[in-house]
Amino acid sequence: MRKLLLGAALLLVLLGAMSHWRHRSLHPLPGVLAAEAPAQVDLDHGAQLQRGDVTLTTRAHFDITARVLSRKDYSWGADAELIPEDLALGWGRMSDSDVLANIDITQSDRFYYWHVKEFPIPRREIETSSANMHMIPADPGVKRELEQVRQGQVVHIEGFLVDASRPDGWHWNTSMTRDDTGAGACELVYVESLDIVTP
Repeated sequence: MRKLLLGAALLLVLLGAMSHWRHRSLHPLPGVLAAEAPAQVDLDHGAQLQRGDVTLTTRAHFDITARVLSRKDYSWGADAELIPEDLALGWGRMSDSDVLANIDITQSDRFYYWHVKEFPIPRREIETSSANMHMIPADPGVKRELEQVRQGQVVHIEGFLVDASRPDGWHWNTSMTRDDTGAGACELVYVESLDIVTP
């Protein structure tokens, strides 16, 4: 029994080490890697998509090329099945390694946090050139691709901004602008395709 427990513990450590290695951060050379702001085309009458008991209402077509500033996986809780991963994404000067070297970035409880000792660029530029986005994979293939994303990569994502709701009254609405901050400022992205632009 003791050997079995030791073997199980060793296996868990090995799996954790493999996951850490697979998701290890990249450190690109300085320079803006994703120059353009996300492109968004609002929809007057969005389609409704069903995910179990969750209805997703498309609000805008969404196209973004951005640097992955941080990633956070969720496997527990009512929302984890629908939204298994959040990506903190940056574009413009928030994709430049020289700028990011002066910004501490973390994610927790569906939020993205940043901290600086001195501002490498204006505060408002940090706020409007980065965002925490909740990723809803369109299918198992997209989910697998999201699971491989690493901090430091530049990704191109296409899909839709969506509002999510359940019959019991639960709802989670997407942000429709990159200018907001705080609670409610995150985007819910229904991801139809994801490509790695830089390894």
